[in-house]
Amino acid sequence: MTELVQNLLLGLLLGGVYALAAGGLTLIFGVMRVINIAHGAFLILGSFLSYTVWDLLGWDPLLGLVVTVPITFGLGWITYKLFVAPIRTAPMVSTVLLTFGLALVLEAAMGTFWGNDSTSVQPGYANESFTLAGLYLPKAQVYGGLVAVLVLLVLWATLTRTWLGRAIRAASVNPAGAELIGIKVASVAALVFAIGIAAAGAGGAIVGVMYPFVAGAHYQWIARLLAIVVLGGMGSMGGAVLGAVLFGVVETLTGAYVSPSWATAVPYAVVFAVLLFRPQGLLGTRLREDAVTP
Repeated sequence: MTELVQNLLLGLLLGGVYALAAGGLTLIFGVMRVINIAHGAFLILGSFLSYTVWDLLGWDPLLGLVVTVPITFGLGWITYKLFVAPIRTAPMVSTVLLTFGLALVLEAAMGTFWGNDSTSVQPGYANESFTLAGLYLPKAQVYGGLVAVLVLLVLWATLTRTWLGRAIRAASVNPAGAELIGIKVASVAALVFAIGIAAAGAGGAIVGVMYPFVAGAHYQWIARLLAIVVLGGMGSMGGAVLGAVLFGVVETLTGAYVSPSWATAVPYAVVFAVLLFRPQGLLGTRLREDAVTP
């Protein structure tokens, strides 16, 4: 029983990190209907930026979020203005191809600047654990999960308690109506894209403390994040959090009780099983065309 509780806690902490990264992806889709294939690459970029802050300045990589998040926010804003804005209203396949190309460019840039060897961030607590009532919880996972939850709470408060959040929700539900009441949807879209990328950068900084990473790892991460977003329901922040927690718990329990080699595959099987019964995801809503499709 102690081992089960320990693995459940580790799964919840991992789910918090997944939720932070996936939340940015689903936020972008919810407002802009853009599937950002480059999201995983920006996450890995956040890992590399965190590594650089730790290596050059000696800062704790989690405290280094004060550097990583503004940089990735700025890069997200620039990326939107230069590349995404001109084709935002184009068919979705255009933005998918564009962001896939951006992911490849980012991978090449990261490989050129930081190299293609496995990199890891090793703060002093990287190999230490908390011991409580027979539970052994690695400090890196605990700190990373708690920071992810804290950032998620800040994001949630922004979306629900501020004028910007109201503008984002209005632009998501009814862009034309939002324009009529004075909301500049184009400006909101730029902010949302930048916030989503900043969330990916924050998630990447935490991931860098928990796991080794390479430039090409963004393929694995975008697959995982897309699965979480689809599981929770495209465009639903609450769904992304729920899907991320479920994904993290299933992955952790599979690695502990089945085999580490199956830890990656089984969560996707769970996603597939859920979608058989709820094609719109756990908290997604059925569109009108979904309701009339046999």
